[in-house]
Amino acid sequence: MTDQTQTRMTAVEFFQLPETNLPRQLLNGEVIEMTAPELDHQEVVGNIFMLFRQAVQQIGGKAYVAPVDVQFDAENVPQPDVLLLLPDSPCQAVGTRRLSGPPDLIAEVLSPSTARLDRREKFRLYERYGVREYWIAEPRDQLVTVWQHRDGGFILLDVYGTGETFTSSLIGNVNCATIFAGL
Repeated sequence: MTDQTQTRMTAVEFFQLPETNLPRQLLNGEVIEMTAPELDHQEVVGNIFMLFRQAVQQIGGKAYVAPVDVQFDAENVPQPDVLLLLPDSPCQAVGTRRLSGPPDLIAEVLSPSTARLDRREKFRLYERYGVREYWIAEPRDQLVTVWQHRDGGFILLDVYGTGETFTSSLIGNVNCATIFAGL
């Protein structure tokens, strides 16, 4: 994917932009537009979405896949790759077009051009607003890095490979092989 940074704007201005099928986010007041992701990225996003949908059947809530706008504040409206809202989530729908507040669990799948955003800007944003759990999946290396929010910040749970299982504080045991199935 190719990132293109454009002029600064607020979330109000961002929501007035014309609708598009390509990923577009507002991060720190800058519009970031990207081309369609690589096929491996899409495969992993789909696998994580299915995992979250299965969890929703067990514990309730909702799962969403990009593109979905999530407004954190007046300058930040990211489009997480996959997100999970528990029944009592602070993240709520605003009408039928976007969400507002921190989702309970966010998973970002790295692409070469978005890795820096996912690891730095989005990491800091999600940490600041109290996203309870954050996963970064790396299709090329078949690794998942998991952070849990504790004591005001993210604590690294660990980095897991495709043959490993980890315990999410929100959805239970996760077999990494299911995340990377099909690659």
